[in-house]
Amino acid sequence: MTPASTGASTRVGAVASVPSTPPPATETRMSPGGPGYRRMSLALFLAGIATFALLYSTQALLPLVSGEFAAGASDASWTVSAATGGLALFVLPMSALSERFGRRTVMTASLAVAVTLGLLVPFAPSLGALVALRALQGAALAGLPASATAYLAEEVTPKALVTAIGLFVAGNSVGGMSGRVITGWVAQEWGWRVAVGVIGAVAVACAVAFRLLLPVPRHFRPGSLAPRVLAGTVRRHLGNPLLRRLFAIGALFMTVFGGVYTVVGYRLTEAPFSLPQGVAGSVFLVYLVGTVSASAAGRLVGRLGRRGALYAGGATTAAGLLLSLADALPLVLLGLVLITAGFFAGHAVASSAVGRTATQGRAQAAALYQSAYYVGSSAGSAVGAVAFHAGGWAGTVGVGLVAVAGVAAITLAGTRAAAKAA
Repeated sequence: MTPASTGASTRVGAVASVPSTPPPATETRMSPGGPGYRRMSLALFLAGIATFALLYSTQALLPLVSGEFAAGASDASWTVSAATGGLALFVLPMSALSERFGRRTVMTASLAVAVTLGLLVPFAPSLGALVALRALQGAALAGLPASATAYLAEEVTPKALVTAIGLFVAGNSVGGMSGRVITGWVAQEWGWRVAVGVIGAVAVACAVAFRLLLPVPRHFRPGSLAPRVLAGTVRRHLGNPLLRRLFAIGALFMTVFGGVYTVVGYRLTEAPFSLPQGVAGSVFLVYLVGTVSASAAGRLVGRLGRRGALYAGGATTAAGLLLSLADALPLVLLGLVLITAGFFAGHAVASSAVGRTATQGRAQAAALYQSAYYVGSSAGSAVGAVAFHAGGWAGTVGVGLVAVAGVAAITLAGTRAAAKAA
């Protein structure tokens, strides 16, 4: 995102906190149609599937978890909030490890630990144990998102970066969709424990394929693990007004998404819809819309500019929230489609802008974005569940609309800053 489009400087700091990777004299980074690009795209697509399938593996199963452990929606929602909270807490330390030991190494190790824990989750003896395992699983997955974004920023040509990150985000949407749909139908026949076990097995296959496919990085340069250096990098990123806006936008978009999809299962399995668990889980097929909107984010930016794309994503999300208030199932489903499309488009635009803005300490910049993003997810899951308990679906929608208003206000601040600079 350039100063002309945001009103903020893209300068992160005058002194490099870690060795930067200058553009090569002869372009050797990957681009669409070039060597390695297809393998890289497929590898990160599969990593995205595994990450979101594991991270949200219990979300479609919350009514069943509530039933087995005699817990309310707000208590059961911690099986989701603990995972996203663990990721938010550990994403910055894991990004530091990726600066020292390499993006590919850290991503591989993160997936290996996460899938191992995923195979243990079905055996949790209590709700407390389940929440603890999910928190550890989220912490393990923290090595994936920031490292993947930094890998793409270093290994892919700048013109192809939005598209490449859009494909990774599309993998997130497919993982989120398939995990929830599969668990819904499996749980209907064999219970939630077998369902999360199946997701663990799918994630193992994705992790193995990821390691075999991902090209060895050619432009990574090891950085320092010294706390002083890392603290300086973080301080400079947080001092950049543009990055601060992007971090807040990611958090607010995810607040909407986390709240809606944490409690939508309760809404659909209760009156007036009273859908079976498998049918209610199938509502997550609308994630396919997110796959399309995330992949198309580059074209959307080309037509509307980045601020215009963020306005469009926020408006689409708000329209979906309002439609979902209806008691007619087709309108509720259409609302979920719009919420999903707006969220994934906005997330792809904001996260790619972070990669382009932070020319130094990219992993830390991506980690700060991901940390804010998953704090938003945890907050959305927890607050959305409390709002649902207090005011029904309208309460959850109210929380989402407040978050969308925040996205619009922050984007407007960028617009005004650009006008002032001009």
